[in-house]
Amino acid sequence: MRRRPHVGLLTREYPPEIYGGAGVHVEYLAEELRRRLEVSVHCWGEPRGESTVKAYQPWPALAEPQPEAGALQAISIDLAMVTALKEVDLVHSHTWYVNLAGHFAKLTWAVPHILTTHSLEPLRPWKAEQLGGGYALSRFCEETGILGADAVIAVSEGMRRDVLDCYPGVDPTRVRVIHNGIDPKVYRPVTDPAALRQHGVDPHRPYAIFVGRVTRQKGLQHLLAAARRLDPRTQLVICAGAADTPELGAEVEALADQLRQRDHNLVYLQGFLPLSLILPLLTGATVFACPSIYEPFGLVNLEAMACETAVVASAVGGIPEVVVEGETGHLVEYDPARPQDFERGLAARLEELLQDPDRAARLGAGGRRRVLEKFSWSAIADQTVELYQEVLTRRRRA
Repeated sequence: MRRRPHVGLLTREYPPEIYGGAGVHVEYLAEELRRRLEVSVHCWGEPRGESTVKAYQPWPALAEPQPEAGALQAISIDLAMVTALKEVDLVHSHTWYVNLAGHFAKLTWAVPHILTTHSLEPLRPWKAEQLGGGYALSRFCEETGILGADAVIAVSEGMRRDVLDCYPGVDPTRVRVIHNGIDPKVYRPVTDPAALRQHGVDPHRPYAIFVGRVTRQKGLQHLLAAARRLDPRTQLVICAGAADTPELGAEVEALADQLRQRDHNLVYLQGFLPLSLILPLLTGATVFACPSIYEPFGLVNLEAMACETAVVASAVGGIPEVVVEGETGHLVEYDPARPQDFERGLAARLEELLQDPDRAARLGAGGRRRVLEKFSWSAIADQTVELYQEVLTRRRRA
């Protein structure tokens, strides 16, 4: 019997160390792929205690100077990963943090490299605030990986266009769209009024909710500015991860203070929140707000939709492929030259649903239906394996 191909998945994030959509993607993709292939996961951080998962630490000698050393540490992990990939048949990298490892493994062990783009560094110039001169290195890692990859997976049609615009040297026939997915058995409506009250949320009053990292990309500062236009009798719940920089954290906190001073009902929950709390918070919300100024896909919108919550989101990147105007929520146009127009539009759409919970509930039900019909991990894994087989066949024939 012919053995199943062995795929090495390369990622920065893997449970329990997950902080963004790319990590969630790899977690569920790996689970589905293991039903079809031999899979080993190569990730950052502490040992995971699983035989098929190998974790890597950066070289201590590269700890300073910060913030530039962060990118150098990523490259040190890339080099260490390559040495462990000798026996795989194909490598599949996720995000710039490990794209270089995938490229070097291709060169070193003569195996195909497939790369999934969850975002693109040239379209995130604010990363220079976080990485300093390391931003030039992150762009180098991404560009090298993308240009050398046997296939590039874009998580949306919008992302595919961005890949070809940013990297015109990429052969368009090697860029395949495979959407992100979600497990609707995990992300589902969960009603828990006690959990809401415990964290300062009144379950009997309408509220809008934001869940995401404090980064320029996620547009939290625009939402907080828009919230000044909302009826103060409604609530705004912010579930915010760590800030990219202290300066951005201070900027967002100042906007939050302005709302508090105006007697707005703001609930600001900082740091990591367990899924056992996120699910009832999403379920109890009248509307989920996604004010991103750049979003290749927007997995968090699927998470809200799976909890039967209406979504108001910016019409950027891959979001319009997820959120359907008038069916699962509303889309708001974003023009970087006119941020106040975006904030006004965001406030108007949020207020519309906060004042009409019945309509919001209908949109939320439509969102759950769309998740079940279009975004299962099983279908996404099947498409990914099909691409693996195409690339492996092409390599054998070369």
